[in-house]
Amino acid sequence: MDGSTERIHGRRPRTRAAALIAAVGLSLTAGAIAAPSAQADPRSTEKTPTATGYGGAVSTVDPEASAAAIEVLRKGGTAADAAVAAAATLGVTEPYSAGIGGGGYFVYYDAKSGTVGTIDGRETAPAGITHDAFIDPATGSPYRFTPELVTSGVSVGVPGTAATWQRALERWGTLSLGEALKPAIKVADRGFVVDDTFRQQTLDNKTRFAAFTSTSALYLPGGDAPAVGSVFQNHDLAATYRLLAKDGISAFYTGPLAQEIAQTVQAPPKSPDTTLPVPVGSMTAADLAGYSVVDQDPTHVNYRGLDVYGMAPSSSGGTTVGEALNILQNYQLSGMDSTQALHHYVEASSLAFADRGKYVGDPAFVDVPTAALTDPLYGAERACLIDPAHALPKPVAPGDVTSYDGVCPGAAASPASEKDTENISTTNLTVSDRWGNVAEYTLTIEQTGGSGMVVPGRGFLLNNELTDFSTVWNASDPNRIEPGKRPRSSMSPTIILQDGKPFLALGSPGGSTIITTVLQTILNRVDLGMDVSQAIAAPRAAPRNGTSVVAEPAFIEQYGAGLTALGHTLVPSGDSFTSASEIGAATAIEFRPDGSTVAAAEPVRRGGGSAMVVSTAP
Repeated sequence: MDGSTERIHGRRPRTRAAALIAAVGLSLTAGAIAAPSAQADPRSTEKTPTATGYGGAVSTVDPEASAAAIEVLRKGGTAADAAVAAAATLGVTEPYSAGIGGGGYFVYYDAKSGTVGTIDGRETAPAGITHDAFIDPATGSPYRFTPELVTSGVSVGVPGTAATWQRALERWGTLSLGEALKPAIKVADRGFVVDDTFRQQTLDNKTRFAAFTSTSALYLPGGDAPAVGSVFQNHDLAATYRLLAKDGISAFYTGPLAQEIAQTVQAPPKSPDTTLPVPVGSMTAADLAGYSVVDQDPTHVNYRGLDVYGMAPSSSGGTTVGEALNILQNYQLSGMDSTQALHHYVEASSLAFADRGKYVGDPAFVDVPTAALTDPLYGAERACLIDPAHALPKPVAPGDVTSYDGVCPGAAASPASEKDTENISTTNLTVSDRWGNVAEYTLTIEQTGGSGMVVPGRGFLLNNELTDFSTVWNASDPNRIEPGKRPRSSMSPTIILQDGKPFLALGSPGGSTIITTVLQTILNRVDLGMDVSQAIAAPRAAPRNGTSVVAEPAFIEQYGAGLTALGHTLVPSGDSFTSASEIGAATAIEFRPDGSTVAAAEPVRRGGGSAMVVSTAP
């Protein structure tokens, strides 16, 4: 990713409320941009990163989405109902990060049964994909990753988001899909105020968006990105949501819309003057009709007496966070100084990432040793490698999951060959309700702007999720391309219970830095004495078993000298493909013994997030 793309993740200089004021007096422009009227609803433009209260809570990156969830909760909806409403609204206001053209993972604590369940709504490769799909036939070499491969039909996986919403409502909701979509339809029709970040995101993708007639018509009206302060309306997306509200998800996975999605992938609506090659894909309407989400058990580890539940493969989030916690369980971080505690964090994360690259893929195609990776004995054996006085040489080798007994030293396996291509543009939301149910949901379209292709007349972008597969096919690689396979993900929606009741729920966007963001936030809260808001705001590092550790400049300034003395090499975030200048954008809810909840979002990263509660009084 080049620097211009990374800039979109910087802070938002102006709130949407300020932009709304600046927009007064603007005249109507072409496309989907309109001046706000005196009746424009400003209720959900201000961002508050922390909210404490009762009756339900929500944390997202966007105030429109948070407001949608609160509306559902106040009307008696469950956390699942509110999560779907918020996610659908993010498809309107954060369309370059998530939407019905993508997929994700949904983790849910059901208060009635006291259990945690999950839904794997990850995109799948079409049946017609080949092992050399990412190879340019003209050169015999892989397509350049960006902008060529990401801006293509071949990068598009069969979307899982709509099916995830329906399944979440069936399992844990009280609303129909149509009822849950109402807030998002309202926002899509009345529009939202364009801020600096939305305009910059559009400009940074201008070449990609201009490559397609459907995308440029929606996001580049008149050849330019929407102006800051204008109101962006997406009537096509509102109509698509109304179609789903009326006919259910069968309208997405079968019928004319499915045919149009397949047509967009197989014959992208290229602009006549684009210079991008836009490799075509093989997805068919039959691929869409055959898609299904997967209900599966969560991963589970016990950390400091807390039960930590995460997302099992095809996501690598639950196994990698879980393994790192099992490693750290062998050390009392709270008794260490900050340098030693963070040294152990870096080493544990690196060891877990080594195993992630070696072993984790789609379990429908790969024998993933999930039980071993989350076994405390295996974690104890891996912990033996940590030297408190010296950093391990990187990259570290994976462990041998076929032979371990928790006794030092442990056997090593052959290293994995892995190149990280997972992108940072994703979104996460956390919701709780009055009954104690909790939803943690991470969803994405992968690249900022996904594949760059809007399905003509439908108002949503298609993902480029298949680029999460390894670019070059290798029979021993668990993340190799296969027809019908889900690419490995780092999405890590996590719910933590204490004595069987919710204690903390959290997640983040950020590609492979999702794992480190969630892990470090847990350590900040559980081991290092921070409250949940402080745990989110603290500077971050993202150790992923590379020769260096990507870290935010504030982290390097605060901890760099001590960690460097131990042999760690820290480099500022923003200098590598999967790291913007800010790492992650977490959302969380903490549950207090007095029955109150604290919803927490980022105070600064990505312009700050939006935390809300149903009521500030019991």
